Amino acid sequence: MTSLRYEVRDGAAYLTLCQPDRGNPVDLTLARELRDAVTRARADDVRVVLLDHEGTAFSVGGDISAFGAAEDPSALITELANTLHEAVLGLTELDAVVVSVVRGTAAGAGFPLAAAADVVLASDAARFTLAYTRIGLTPDGGSSLLTTTVGLHRMLHWALLNPLLSAAELQAAGIVAQVHPADELDAAVHKVVGQLLAGSRDAQVAAKHLLRSKAAPDAQQALDNETAGIARAAGGPDGREGVSAFLDKRPAQFPSAS
Repeated sequence: MTSLRYEVRDGAAYLTLCQPDRGNPVDLTLARELRDAVTRARADDVRVVLLDHEGTAFSVGGDISAFGAAEDPSALITELANTLHEAVLGLTELDAVVVSVVRGTAAGAGFPLAAAADVVLASDAARFTLAYTRIGLTPDGGSSLLTTTVGLHRMLHWALLNPLLSAAELQAAGIVAQVHPADELDAAVHKVVGQLLAGSRDAQVAAKHLLRSKAAPDAQQALDNETAGIARAAGGPDGREGVSAFLDKRPAQFPSAS
């Protein structure tokens, strides 16, 4: 079963997360399909990539049940993170403007995935949270790259205390470009995509690469560090306990807390 639908219309590629009944989890299937979709978008020479979703959640984040069932969770998460990071880095390096649309919850890896876009549009009902440390894991998916946007201490707050953030809060922090009522969001998305398609592609692409190279000149190393960190955490006692507690719907009793 596919997790991502890919369509090209009028010079734009539409990537839609399409497992709403599962909350569009970031699992190996989705990570691989995202990576492949970036390759297709490059081959199709599109000018705009729109990352959207079906259902109430943009993405609930990683498939925690798969982590809990894995014989070697560290190996599973290493493969997942590396694949997801190929997709995320590919989005930032495309010669196309990437727009994401968040209509509901973007949690865990869903948060930095949405924020990997060049322009983030959100419903006023959208909510964002990292939630990694809550289950004994460390952020991945490009989370550390967001420090250049929001600043160190705000990112530490989000990573360590895991607040549930509104779209308005993310707009104030500089991640979300526009917030609209849910019933007005589609029209706003159409307007932004149309504006981009009518503009100078050369100027847009040059501006994107200029600004991103300044903000994150060592993006690949940052992503590699994220993979190493979450893989180590997943194989450790706190990570195993955090995942187990999440699946059992009970408070975690982290060994390092005692």
